[in-house]
Amino acid sequence: MNEHTKTDGLPETLQVLERSRPRNERMATDKIECNACPVLCQISPGKTGACDRYANADGTLIRVDPVVLLRRTLESGDAALVPFVARSDESDAAIAANPLAAQDEVFVTGVGSGTTYPDYKPAPFIVASQAAGVDMVTVVTEGIFSYCSLKVKIDTDRWLGPEQANVRCKGEVVGHVTTAEYGSQMLSLGGVHHLTGGSKKEGRVTCEMMLALGNKQAVELSIDGGAQVVIQSGKAPIVGGVEEQRMRVGCGSATVGIFAKQFFGQADEVVVVDDHITGVLTQHQAGRCLDMRPSGIQIRGRKSTPGRYFQVANPGTGWGGTDLVDPLAIVEGWDESVAWPGLKLLMVSTTGEHAAWYVLDDALVPQQAAMPAAVQAVVDRIGENCEPSLTTVLFLGGAGGSLRAGVTDNPVRLTRSIKQAVVNVTCGGAPAYVWPGGGITVMVDVARMPDNSFGTVPTPAIVAPIEFSMTLADYQSLGGHMEHVRSLGDALARGAWHDDGAPTARRFEALSAANPWPLGQPPLLG
Repeated sequence: MNEHTKTDGLPETLQVLERSRPRNERMATDKIECNACPVLCQISPGKTGACDRYANADGTLIRVDPVVLLRRTLESGDAALVPFVARSDESDAAIAANPLAAQDEVFVTGVGSGTTYPDYKPAPFIVASQAAGVDMVTVVTEGIFSYCSLKVKIDTDRWLGPEQANVRCKGEVVGHVTTAEYGSQMLSLGGVHHLTGGSKKEGRVTCEMMLALGNKQAVELSIDGGAQVVIQSGKAPIVGGVEEQRMRVGCGSATVGIFAKQFFGQADEVVVVDDHITGVLTQHQAGRCLDMRPSGIQIRGRKSTPGRYFQVANPGTGWGGTDLVDPLAIVEGWDESVAWPGLKLLMVSTTGEHAAWYVLDDALVPQQAAMPAAVQAVVDRIGENCEPSLTTVLFLGGAGGSLRAGVTDNPVRLTRSIKQAVVNVTCGGAPAYVWPGGGITVMVDVARMPDNSFGTVPTPAIVAPIEFSMTLADYQSLGGHMEHVRSLGDALARGAWHDDGAPTARRFEALSAANPWPLGQPPLLG
């Protein structure tokens, strides 16, 4: 077969070209023109298109990757690839004999489902099922996203680079450093301007970077005026060749407050070094509440409220996210009328990874000494309370354009229904946060999605799964494609409604323990 519309599943009245004649008269007769995206690849037998998602198998356009189906429970061995049941009169019997077709057991995700872009035709899967006795519909597709980005949260106090600095991959600008959050550095990567607004190489590298991070692979980035980092979803970041271990327990002031009672009686003064707020125990409200004797220490930096100092040093990869190698560099001196020889001083970072113990000599000069076991125990407690340093990758995409036409013939109703909490949006079965305001802007943690959920097209753009679930009555009221609604059993038997050749494969995966069942979330079942 060399006429690509034979794979569309459109009514026969629209399939006006003969099977023997190619759509493009200049195309070799053994090729297939794929219409899954506007690139319209001409695929030779045994080859795949530019996206590696569609192939020419003996004259039939097929989807290469398996459709991922989620199950509440998954027995050992159930995850193997299984073909969809062949189209035959025996399919109903096969469905009846297949326990995987249980209504409350299986959820069809968009991973591997295929796409119908541009969506002048309904989404590949419009599946009817039941949840707790309620008739449901889930509309499933793989969206093609040009307007998409990654928001990356890197749990570290290490300074990665100045805010707004360019982030590069393979020398190309692919994003920027954005505002830091509590205990984390933040990157904004990708976006339509890097994908399509720059050079071809910039777009290609940006797309490759987003694909790798979305599929939970490691990527090396460099930040202008800052660090080299290696990031991967769910893994510790590697900053300047060193793998991070801990996310800070709090700022310097918070650390003083949390552990003040444990420091009390062990040290005469404690300074918690932090790029944000450095805390000084005896001056801090926590030390005052404990009626601690003032130490007379004088700290460099801009004083905020008592015992809290800003800008004690420059940002860096040293103590507490500063550029300090020697913590005593922030000690300006001692008030001789207040301090005393033998004063015991602990200097520690917000993660406990850096700590030093000092005793003032007769000239009130700190001399480093062996740290007492009781003090070391408190330092260790700081480290114990630090969560592991991780990288979190959030995919952010705008599900607009014709994607909505695959759901309904009146797209604005879908948008409004989502905002009214009538429709539940998931990505690969993982819960998605829908941003307020206009459009359908969704955000999802890629760690909660099935592996290899993302693909690309040469536009360049990212291909991502998306599912819209609602009650059958609500789907009908928003103008859904009711004539294409199929039972879950039928979908399990036949695959996507527009498949018209070699059956594609399906793969069952267990529902992630981090995710609720997609059809069991409010507002769907009240």
